[in-house]
Amino acid sequence: MKTETSRTRKAKLPEVAVPGIPVSHGVAIGLVYDTTEPPSEVTRRTIGQNDVDGEKQKLAGAVAFSRKQIGKLKTRIGILPEEAQEEIEPLLDAHLMMLGNSRLIRGARKRIEAELLGAETAVLEESEEIQATILAAKDDDKAGLARRAAEVRDIARRLIRNLTATPFRSFKDLPEGCILVAEELTPADAALLDPSRVAGVATEEGGTDGHTAIMLRALGIPAVLGAHGLTEATKRGDQAVLDGTAGVVSISPTTATLNAAKERLAAFAKERAKLSKLRRLPAETTDGELVELQANMEIPQELPLIAQAGAMGIGLLRTEFLFMNREDLPDEEAQVEAYTQIVEAMEGQPVTIRVLDWGGEKDMEALAEGVAPVHAGSNPALGLRGLRMLLKRSELLEVQFAAVLRVAAASGDGHVRLLLPMVTIPEEVRQAREVYDRVARRLRRRGEKLPEKLPPLGVMIETPGAALAADAIALEADFFAIGTNDLAMYTLAVDRSEVDVSHLYDPLHPAVLRLVQFATEAALRLRMPVSVCGEMAGNPRLTPLLLGLGLRTFSMNASALPRVKQAVRGLDIGDCARFARRVMEQSDPARIRELVAGFAEGITERA
Repeated sequence: MKTETSRTRKAKLPEVAVPGIPVSHGVAIGLVYDTTEPPSEVTRRTIGQNDVDGEKQKLAGAVAFSRKQIGKLKTRIGILPEEAQEEIEPLLDAHLMMLGNSRLIRGARKRIEAELLGAETAVLEESEEIQATILAAKDDDKAGLARRAAEVRDIARRLIRNLTATPFRSFKDLPEGCILVAEELTPADAALLDPSRVAGVATEEGGTDGHTAIMLRALGIPAVLGAHGLTEATKRGDQAVLDGTAGVVSISPTTATLNAAKERLAAFAKERAKLSKLRRLPAETTDGELVELQANMEIPQELPLIAQAGAMGIGLLRTEFLFMNREDLPDEEAQVEAYTQIVEAMEGQPVTIRVLDWGGEKDMEALAEGVAPVHAGSNPALGLRGLRMLLKRSELLEVQFAAVLRVAAASGDGHVRLLLPMVTIPEEVRQAREVYDRVARRLRRRGEKLPEKLPPLGVMIETPGAALAADAIALEADFFAIGTNDLAMYTLAVDRSEVDVSHLYDPLHPAVLRLVQFATEAALRLRMPVSVCGEMAGNPRLTPLLLGLGLRTFSMNASALPRVKQAVRGLDIGDCARFARRVMEQSDPARIRELVAGFAEGITERA
């Protein structure tokens, strides 16, 4: 692609419309900015027997450095909305797994030893063989095979660049409001994009089911992939209109095309403005039922977004941010300072603080490599995570309890609550409460002034065991928070990061819905507060169903709150209850999705 700008041309060229695959809805108007990746050509290199150990060390170093790079990407996406993180994190986790004791790494080491190949040559040849094997497999899911092969290629490319000291392409200097054009964009590239600077993305390669497409949708960037001939048709500085809904990139658009795109943008802006007006209005159904809409929070930088969304407090404060990317553990004073800033910023609104949920996909150097390292096991999702780990390392739980109790006492508003993750049996709650009471007594002996009634101690319902034992657990807990993400994963035995089974992940599976219903009814029978805080809470299409099941408190990503409030304000509780009863009679997930879609369309038509 040439770099001359459209301003240097003597005459305006006619509009050129390049069709592609629509992968992320929206319209973008801006100037084209092309980006190319410096080539990392590998010349086949052989070595002597005395060089084998050195090449294996080079490979190990490149693997370690690649893992560090992906770790930084995971930190980078921590500032993104929760929905975006939930899509992107599993993809990065899959890359980290391939940088472990995978076939690619094992095979490259063997080639260094047996064939006396340089490290970069060994990686390239092993990756090409693996890709060929995957693509040749007899499987009807050709798209899935292509994704798996692309993952191998991306990891090999990263390793080779690190082995040959070839720089990666940079996205630091992208002009604000540009339309990024490239031959191809990897998932790792997409994770580096700043949605506030990039108006749209268009590439020659890629499709709707690829990881890059998933990331761009999660980031909310309008995008068209698979637009063949695009780089030849554009020059840096060209004006362009990108339609991520229709799948067309228009270069040197006519006045009519520009005006139509501007109308679409204005419609989007109008919709956002309409939603923003809901900020100060109550989340109240048409028949007068109040619904409490709260925000999930990953990091303190989200506080302004939570305020702008008009959330009625923080329904789930994930405290892992205090423990991530550090070599030591945060002490009591550091935690007091962090929680105090958040509670004060909420100005009297309730804040539910979940204690550390380490394990599963979360990687914390201070715990894994500390003086007394904790190991989650070969299957972290089923191993030592959440409250299980905290009861084993009770000093961690005690420090966190002490910090929250001090913050609750200082705030004086009685709105701080504590939440226990990964509970499966009532005994775990009893043990945690014993630690809680012991810490409170110790603080009082120390002279700390605590409220006479300690902040409520609640339980995450996120495993089938917890949901089915909800009646018994409710006798030990002060409130429930239903985490539908993990609940669906454990119920269906599906890891969304596994390409071969991710299509089976379905929060509308009747088994998942029945567990949500069971836990909700167990709490309501005891007149105990219960909320839903998984991604189902932030989906306005599912709001009628959840209301119909009896839920009245929802906690979600702040950006999802206005649309859920809009949905609530157009619903009647009686209609929702009848709709929920009809859904719960079904056994086919496809039929449930049809009913949900039909009910949502009916609301839209009435509105």
